[in-house]
Amino acid sequence: MKQIPFLLVILIMFGCKPQEEKSSNPFFSEYNTPFNVPPFDKIDTSHYLPAFIKGIAEQQAEVDAIVNNIEAPTFDNTIYALDKSGKLLGNVGRVFYSLNSANTDSAMQAIAQKVAPLTTKHRDNISLNEKLFQRIKTVYENRETSNLDALQKRVVSKYYTDFVRSGANLNEADKEKLREINQKLSTYCLNFLENHLAETNSNFKLVIEKTEDLAGLPQPVIDEAAAKAKSVNLEGKWVFTLQKPSLLPFLQYSKNRVLREKIYRGYYMRGNNNDKFDNKENLLNIANLRAERSKLLGYKTYADYSISENMAKTPEKVYDFLNKLMVPAQEVARRDRDEMQKIIDKEGGKFKLDTWDWWYYAEKLRKEKFDLDESEIKPYFALNNVREGMFYVANKLYGLTFTKLTNVPVYHPDVEAFEVKEADGAHAGVIYMDYFPRDSKGAGAWCGSFRDQSYDEKGKRVAPVITMVLNFTKPTADAPSLLTWDETNTLFHEFGHALHGLFTDGKYSRIAGNIPTDMIELPSQVMENWAGVPEVLNVYAKNYKTGEIIPKELLAKLQKSLVFNQAFETVEYIAASVLDLDWHSIQTPKKLDVLDFEKKSMEKLNLMKEIIPRYRTTYFAHIIDGYAAGYYVYLWAAVLDSDAFQAFVDSGDIYNKDLAAKFRRYVLTEGGNDEGMIQYEKFRGQDPSLDPLLKKRGLK
Repeated sequence: MKQIPFLLVILIMFGCKPQEEKSSNPFFSEYNTPFNVPPFDKIDTSHYLPAFIKGIAEQQAEVDAIVNNIEAPTFDNTIYALDKSGKLLGNVGRVFYSLNSANTDSAMQAIAQKVAPLTTKHRDNISLNEKLFQRIKTVYENRETSNLDALQKRVVSKYYTDFVRSGANLNEADKEKLREINQKLSTYCLNFLENHLAETNSNFKLVIEKTEDLAGLPQPVIDEAAAKAKSVNLEGKWVFTLQKPSLLPFLQYSKNRVLREKIYRGYYMRGNNNDKFDNKENLLNIANLRAERSKLLGYKTYADYSISENMAKTPEKVYDFLNKLMVPAQEVARRDRDEMQKIIDKEGGKFKLDTWDWWYYAEKLRKEKFDLDESEIKPYFALNNVREGMFYVANKLYGLTFTKLTNVPVYHPDVEAFEVKEADGAHAGVIYMDYFPRDSKGAGAWCGSFRDQSYDEKGKRVAPVITMVLNFTKPTADAPSLLTWDETNTLFHEFGHALHGLFTDGKYSRIAGNIPTDMIELPSQVMENWAGVPEVLNVYAKNYKTGEIIPKELLAKLQKSLVFNQAFETVEYIAASVLDLDWHSIQTPKKLDVLDFEKKSMEKLNLMKEIIPRYRTTYFAHIIDGYAAGYYVYLWAAVLDSDAFQAFVDSGDIYNKDLAAKFRRYVLTEGGNDEGMIQYEKFRGQDPSLDPLLKKRGLK
């Protein structure tokens, strides 16, 4: 009997038909597309699992070749060989996971459930490979006497540390225990995120049938709700969802307090309804497994494990940082609360301000203090104009140009692609932009890549393909997509991540673009500073109907109001950051009441009752998907971004090309070449100051 190859056995087990020809699966050959972008028009759901399995097999073969090499371990035959391994697995993974977040369905989710244990086992097979670790250890121990340059030494040190932190020094029994923990974690995390997607996009709708219940809502918001109702076969009614472009305008403008409470409860009870989408048990299992894993690896808590590799170094330093900022933030937030209560009392309201009232009365207070209603400025922030504004800033700072592509495949009609060129006309990369909410897309906004920058066998740089995923209000029959000020900042923010991806340039994947987690938001948040300065607003803030630049009077009001409600945003953010740290400061696995744990966490913080954490435990997707014990990083990086922009302001030129070149080089291009603060100080020439952040947020 002819023996069936192992790879074929796995394919059959998972119900996959073998590919008739190598070329029938787009992942098995070079992409025959402009700029070698993924051929989305040819990729079928059935292609993913075979590509994952083949990618795993190929990388395992590459690792086996390293391990079985009879020559003495060197940088080239061990470290660099490992660094270059797994090309196919990386290609399919970047496409699959990007689309599973941005354009998923039940078939994609089923694949994710099958792939998670396979890839987890594969990663463990590499990181717990004793022979591979011994080769890495040999190179590490000889790094100072092996004629390596500074970058090579850093790559060696990083790989050695990675393996130690992944359990390479454990005995065989503990390695097996670690494998079991990692498998369980991959399943619980995937389940959490799938529940979160369903709870946000599918399991709640506020359906309005009477026109009087629309009182206070701007017409574009009403039109979008009518369009949503029509799309779900409820024509003649109005549907509001938990997606931010639908939720927040309702909370800001609806005069119906009962309905505001109803939709807000729908939002903050996600994953906490004691049904099949409940996430309390998932989160508790994840927190306990992370605690167990960290203890096994020699750390007191997961927070200690995670933060030890960051700029902050210890959880205690992060707690201290957050608590110090919480004091002035709550002081200002309480003043805002008291002023909003006065409005309620003056209007004859017989109630105390509650969590679902904040946005509504904050909008009234904004109007009272600054004579500014956000609906006044939205006509000046059409999506296309804001996008051109951020392109303008990138051109002024870095000389980049952006050309819309019509000859590349996209994965959804809402997606656009742009070629990015350097000042000298050289190709820098491609950016995909996915703008609008849909049931198949996760909430929020993020930036990723379909291809990271790299160098091929001939030493030629391979340009990156970046993806920006957003959730902005869709255009209506009468108006384009009009952004709120927060959404405008979000677009600039994700574009900052995109520039980081485009500018990263390094031969070694392990360090190229890899900066500490609490520095990773610096490239994104620094771009937000340009969004709000008059020189930039005068370029892109144009009335979508008339083309008129935002009037000076309105611009002045907007400028004065930029610090408004910053205290609220800082408080809700710090509350979520502390909640994250508390969950990851559990020292030993224990059975806990999830809601009681959250309550005590906020009581310890002395959180004012009118504000809840930006993300409660059961829908805190950030700490499941990449920011565990690290949600604080946005605020940590805010110190850096405010200080960095202050350098441009102090120079007298917000487009200072010399400063831009230094920021590009030391932070965006070479950020992973040394420790985070060292790279930052190479740009800034001094330690970062907290003052610019406090002033920007109106806390000083």
